[in-house]
Amino acid sequence: MNTANKLTVLRVVLVPFFMAFLMTDGRGYHAAALAIFIIASLTDMIDGKIARKYNQITAFGKFADPLADKLLIAGAMLALMKYDLVSVWAVFIVLCREFIVSGIRLSAVTEGKVIAASIWGKLKTVSQMAAVIVAVVFVTFDIFPDSYRIIVDVCIWISVVLTVTSGIDYYIKNASLLKMK
Repeated sequence: MNTANKLTVLRVVLVPFFMAFLMTDGRGYHAAALAIFIIASLTDMIDGKIARKYNQITAFGKFADPLADKLLIAGAMLALMKYDLVSVWAVFIVLCREFIVSGIRLSAVTEGKVIAASIWGKLKTVSQMAAVIVAVVFVTFDIFPDSYRIIVDVCIWISVVLTVTSGIDYYIKNASLLKMK
């Protein structure tokens, strides 16, 4: 297994640890969750750069990298629901988009095609990771006054809007893969 794929696997392995620390009461646990999430988020950027720079792009990586991102974000959003920082609707919208895009990717694979991430997909991922980091900072430092909470809400809903936008872009660009034969 190459370095890029090891980083992707590491991201998947970090998800349950992040969730466990975030859902355990105590500032130390929350700080650990924040550190784990930041490390996991950085592995997403680093594994892609390594794969491209050192020609380590593999079929496993093409499949596992987006899956690792989905697990990380879904786990984070579900864990943040404990603190009422992410609405059920936001999580539902994000999960729906991910299932739809995964279905399109599966259709592409059966046609022997690989769909590269668009700028919208990259913006979606960055905005989701940033929103989660902001929310976890609020949990870690117990910042919950309504006047500050709007910051988390705005970050989450910006990421949701970018999630929907990227999903629509993905569908439009790849709708031909879904046509019945």
